[in-house]
Amino acid sequence: MRIAELSPLQLKERLDRGDALVLLDVREPHEWEICRIDGARLVPMRTVPEHTSTLPRDRDIVVHCRSGARSARVAEWLHAQGFERVYNLAGGILAWIDTVDPSQRKY
Repeated sequence: MRIAELSPLQLKERLDRGDALVLLDVREPHEWEICRIDGARLVPMRTVPEHTSTLPRDRDIVVHCRSGARSARVAEWLHAQGFERVYNLAGGILAWIDTVDPSQRKY
């Protein structure tokens, strides 16, 4: 199963428009402390199964991590659980920093 991806610029456009989406950050808390996308919700990858009941099924969910690998796995898992409106942020927060917000620190 190939999950749809959004580029950082596509995500920025959607956020700027005020689209009602959920931005799910599946990194660890220590990574969150280094950099983050405003409005994101931190749910570390290992805890996602505990939080599925709190995720809406009627809104787009954009999952991201550092580089896009972990978030792709989480997005695939969510899709397998019946979430149909799931996207992976291509390149993760590193690509976000490169193309949207270079003021943030990379790690």
